[in-house]
Amino acid sequence: MKKFLLLAVTALMFVACGQNNKTEKAQHIEKGATVYLVKEITPEALVRIYKALDVEAKGKVAVKISTGEGSNPNYLKPELIKDLVNEVNGTIVECNTAYGNGPEDKQDERNTSANHWKVIERHGFTKYFTVDIMDEEGEMHIPVQDSTHLKYDIVGTHIANYDFMIALNHFKGHPMGGYGGALKNLSIGCASQNGKAYIHSAGKMEKLDMSKLWTPEYIGDQDGFLESMAAAAQAVVDYFQKKQGIIYISVMNNMSIDCDCVDHPEPVKLEDYGILASTDPVALDQACIDIINQQKVTAKNDPTDLLNRIDKQHGTHTIDHAEKIGLGSKLYSLVELDIVNK
Repeated sequence: MKKFLLLAVTALMFVACGQNNKTEKAQHIEKGATVYLVKEITPEALVRIYKALDVEAKGKVAVKISTGEGSNPNYLKPELIKDLVNEVNGTIVECNTAYGNGPEDKQDERNTSANHWKVIERHGFTKYFTVDIMDEEGEMHIPVQDSTHLKYDIVGTHIANYDFMIALNHFKGHPMGGYGGALKNLSIGCASQNGKAYIHSAGKMEKLDMSKLWTPEYIGDQDGFLESMAAAAQAVVDYFQKKQGIIYISVMNNMSIDCDCVDHPEPVKLEDYGILASTDPVALDQACIDIINQQKVTAKNDPTDLLNRIDKQHGTHTIDHAEKIGLGSKLYSLVELDIVNK
């Protein structure tokens, strides 16, 4: 039996939303999205939190994760996610990266499908799952609602093969976005190589040109990049909402200030926290950010570097813009799943 403990009045929610009186708190609970939390990180916990959302993954299910750069140890391990993927009869989906740091045959990169498949196999995903690199055979455009920077979102053609998506996110830092969570996994994560260049350049580069992409001319508008991520995330959400649906699950473990896309990430200084899930990606990312903000500095747990990284890159602007364009709400109620009998 499961007992659901509603954490209705948590300081982290109301500080984040600037609400100070009882009336405002009641509105927060009434209007906010529900974010579920389980304070254990196990295969069984992932299945439990998926079922708590009460949204059945129907049809052909894409489970979007990061398979992790070759020498990065922090990605979500196949052994952790296998029960959930099997529960929904899902396919692991990924896209190639828009960068390369060495020769074409470098084993630790994912900038070509050939290299990416080597990393996917070495990290153990093919042992358990069917895996699909969605842009391996081309790309397609899907509509964006917010055209501030982008005319469309550029994703892998294989996305059309799926009816439902589970955005299975590893929450951590990110060198450019400040943090990586649901919104990044939906946007940069689902974008083709050209799509990644398009988002990173805030709409200036539609076709990847490695000689220009990382120059100030194309990467000089940080807020534009973050707003483009929000717009691209919304495009993917819209795409699946018109089909069978989409849900979001974030695992807060191995939280370096660097993303899984970094070959040699900075050491992890935060203790593992738990798994969160929601039907609202904005609320989910906000809840994860709030949890980091509430962490106290101890000998084994120090959020300082991650918070500094998020602040330096203006990372929460992605969440702000996502809410502004109607992707979701930063208001949420946190519901902890207290498992009495498993």
